[in-house]
Amino acid sequence: MKTLVTGGAGFIGSHIVDRLLAEGYEVKILDNLESRVHPKGKPPYIAKEAEFIEGDARSKDDLRKALQDVKVVFHHSAYQDYMPNYSKFIHSNVVSTALICEIINEDALPVEKIIIASSQAVYGEGQYQCMKHGLIQPPARPREQLEKADWEVRCPICDEYMNPLRLREEYANPYNQYALSKYSQELTALRLGKLLGIPTVALRYSITQGPRQSLYNQYSGICRIFSLRLLNGKPPIIYEDGRQQRDYVHIDDVVEANMLVLQSDETDFQVLNVGSGKPITVLEYAELLMRKLDKKIEPRVLGEYRLGDNRHSVSDISKLKALGWAPKKGLEEIFDDYIAWARSLGDLGEYFEDADITMRKMEVVRKARRGRPQTRRACFVTPAIPNS
Repeated sequence: MKTLVTGGAGFIGSHIVDRLLAEGYEVKILDNLESRVHPKGKPPYIAKEAEFIEGDARSKDDLRKALQDVKVVFHHSAYQDYMPNYSKFIHSNVVSTALICEIINEDALPVEKIIIASSQAVYGEGQYQCMKHGLIQPPARPREQLEKADWEVRCPICDEYMNPLRLREEYANPYNQYALSKYSQELTALRLGKLLGIPTVALRYSITQGPRQSLYNQYSGICRIFSLRLLNGKPPIIYEDGRQQRDYVHIDDVVEANMLVLQSDETDFQVLNVGSGKPITVLEYAELLMRKLDKKIEPRVLGEYRLGDNRHSVSDISKLKALGWAPKKGLEEIFDDYIAWARSLGDLGEYFEDADITMRKMEVVRKARRGRPQTRRACFVTPAIPNS
């Protein structure tokens, strides 16, 4: 069976390519080798057994060429950033998805399944439990609140602090440009897939980490940023108060999730979370990484925040676990695998400096005003939630 992996030169896509080849699939890769992610061109880890097409998923001609004779599409090309070039998010993430469906329909292509890479970002500020008002999907924290270093999420009705819930698939509430584009991509894929009779699945990834994460991509996350700073003898810079909670998933577990939905009819036309389900604060993450690197450098908590960030994001992974999937690797394996890969490159320049300077220049990173920061610690709870 011939498969297409868009973004197959990237972090997640390339690992899926390797697994598909190992399972005996024929593989095509469509990738535009975006210079901000691949400044040195086609990476050496791309398998020679895969057919590589240098092209753009926003180009109908490039996509049409790539889709010929394909039975399964893994759509993993994406644009990720914090920059306010809003239209690029929509063109890269949504229009490309619509084009895939359009070409399949126009050319009557025999595509049997489409798997979309989505993101935990679609939950926006997330799902919370207010003691007075129950389940709340709050709006993004207002800038006025963040400028007071008041970090935790308040109920929009009574203004009391709320407890974060694990994120369930039936609720989405995107606010920033990336989140809006990924949620729109999901809707486009699932509903056009239904219209065309093509089984389609959207996987909402938590923060995926491991080898091949670009050292150059400004959006590639704190493992890259913290590791590079520490390996260059500099402290990690932590936004807000460092108590924001996240969950992290190893690339190998993400690949396993893709293979499960490829082979399962039960997942057709569904959205599924892929994460660890385990909350860890940014400060705890930094401490564990420093211990792993044997560095004793105090992190810098400057009272800064990044515009568009949410406070807490930990996914409920019960739907995917019920189908037989479960994460097998934790932070220890993530750190071991990423650090070994980064060191093998012998090219650990200070790429984090460019990202930091750019975000400050564009006022994506901002400083809270002087004041007494609130220090309430959030605790994840699991109350009964009514079905939507």
